[in-house]
Amino acid sequence: MGRFPGCGGGSTAAAAAVKVHCGGGERLSMAFKQELDVLLQLEHENIVRLLGYCDDAGALIFEYVSGGTLHERLHGSGSNKRSTLPWKSRVKIAFQLAQAIEHLHERCTLHIIHGDIKSSNVLLDGDSDCKLCDFGSAKMGFSSMIPPPSSLPSSSPYVRRKNIIMGSPGYTDPAYLRTGIASKKNDIYSFGVLVLELVTGLEAFRADKGLVLASMAAHMTKDVDRMDVSEVTNMVDPRLRGDFNVEEARALIGLARSCFDESTLVRPTASCMVKMMKEKVSSISITNSRHKLSDDL
Repeated sequence: MGRFPGCGGGSTAAAAAVKVHCGGGERLSMAFKQELDVLLQLEHENIVRLLGYCDDAGALIFEYVSGGTLHERLHGSGSNKRSTLPWKSRVKIAFQLAQAIEHLHERCTLHIIHGDIKSSNVLLDGDSDCKLCDFGSAKMGFSSMIPPPSSLPSSSPYVRRKNIIMGSPGYTDPAYLRTGIASKKNDIYSFGVLVLELVTGLEAFRADKGLVLASMAAHMTKDVDRMDVSEVTNMVDPRLRGDFNVEEARALIGLARSCFDESTLVRPTASCMVKMMKEKVSSISITNSRHKLSDDL
């Protein structure tokens, strides 16, 4: 059986992307249902839209987003190499993603943890507007609390599964790795990594070089506000050739660093991140003022 919640009866055919939960068995059926349950709760301009699904095939049908992933745009090489992503687009993507996370964490009836925020799960359209995708690791409501394996009986499905870790190398919150308990602040940590990725142009994790991007900000000894212009500039993607706003870069580095705090209680909430970016990132403030003026007219 299939349904198409995102399509009206008179809609015309359009390109779509299909995700299929391959294989069979109870575990895959549960994974499909869990992801579908989450997706059916979502409606936000910066979250990929579910157009339909097919129970029998375990298929989810999404709107097609033409620009590929943020990871491809930032780190593509060879035939996949793209033009350098401009600074204003990077700032816009960070802000839009913060709004998407705020929607998940605070606006949905049952709050949602994405569980795998990373640049390859951020889709871009032709205008570099972003869409957060892949909710296969998402947890909704009370299901967001996953106890560590040591506290579970051996018959638990969580123990039988070899891979219960949410997230991806370089993006996974150390607090989650220590406790095994998922929380909204895991998403905040991953967002911080992605913001730093946008600023620096570096990948979150490079196994061949032993590079973990988050450690760059976590081990900074000087407060970001006390860094001089050259220190900030040295952290920004050199491919931008100086075409960026130093104070915006400083604000984003400071935001990323706050997302990495060892105490999850000290890390900002999604709404605090959105508020801070509106206040400290000038291009976002200008854009929001224009949108507000347009809405008032």
